[in-house]
Amino acid sequence: MEQPTKTDVVLETFPLSMPWPTLDPFLFAVHHHDDYPKARPDLSPDASVADRSIGNDFSGQDGWSMYHGERVPGFPQHPHRGFETITYARSGHIDHSDSLGATARFGQGDTQWMTAGKGVVHSEMFPLLNQTEPNPLELFQIWLNLPAADKMVEPYFTMLWEAETPKIEAVDDDGRRATITVIAGELLGRQPAGSPPDSWASRPEAEVAVWHISLEAGARWVLPAASGNDINRAIYSFEGSWVTVGDHRLDVGVGARLAANEDAVLVAGEDGVECIVLQGRPIGEPIAQYGPFVMNNQAEIRQAMADYRATRFGGWPWPHDGPTHAADEPRFALHPDGRTERP
Repeated sequence: MEQPTKTDVVLETFPLSMPWPTLDPFLFAVHHHDDYPKARPDLSPDASVADRSIGNDFSGQDGWSMYHGERVPGFPQHPHRGFETITYARSGHIDHSDSLGATARFGQGDTQWMTAGKGVVHSEMFPLLNQTEPNPLELFQIWLNLPAADKMVEPYFTMLWEAETPKIEAVDDDGRRATITVIAGELLGRQPAGSPPDSWASRPEAEVAVWHISLEAGARWVLPAASGNDINRAIYSFEGSWVTVGDHRLDVGVGARLAANEDAVLVAGEDGVECIVLQGRPIGEPIAQYGPFVMNNQAEIRQAMADYRATRFGGWPWPHDGPTHAADEPRFALHPDGRTERP
């Protein structure tokens, strides 16, 4: 691990493995970027999948993977308990269905924020909608922990539609532009739509933030300090050339833990840069994890497994493990209470 200079806001650096390293209160972060080909009428790739490990394809062959999908790429029904998922879809589409009877199609800059709480089963499929052109998909899935007191709350999800997601546009002294998408956490007076009610992020003192920073070549922008040094903050440089953070250069594919109580001066490299910032006050509780269950001890993990075997967290009301919507269905969300919303 490379050691920074004494004056550097960067505390340590790390490579962006799969998944990305995270800091409490975050559990997991992954960046999926797939250049899917044009689609068949059934929303599947118009390409052979004969030499792929169907049902478990993370190969990245030809620039894309099927993941756990057999026909349409994605992640058919699977359970969660004890944490939240934040799915930011930068391009492409995601078809969501769950054991509460809710379903949605989102993408093109939308975010879905789901509190799994006491237990939910959901699927996340990636329908390919364009039959004449490629179907690029880019998304980030981030897992945010729940404190022990909230691990068994009722499941819930919120849609943060692209048009309602705040964006900060800044121009430096040389006319170079920075664009910051404010997914979670107030930034420079811009407040996003809000997290689910039982989220750790719903507590203002937690200072949870998810910010997507896009800098043009050579652009300079200052990431403002959080309230104190008891806040965890990490930056992930995932696309472009490189970014300097204080005195330290982060090439694409490198992340860093930052001193959150200091402003961080960011300057993009010659091809610009795209970064994600994850920030929050640590929950500071023991973590016991078994696959999609995140609790505080092994007894609770065993109980989660027993509950899932007994109840399937409400059962699966859909005819397929990985349901998709029609190719011409616009983005929408149908909530468990029957309420439908569209961007």
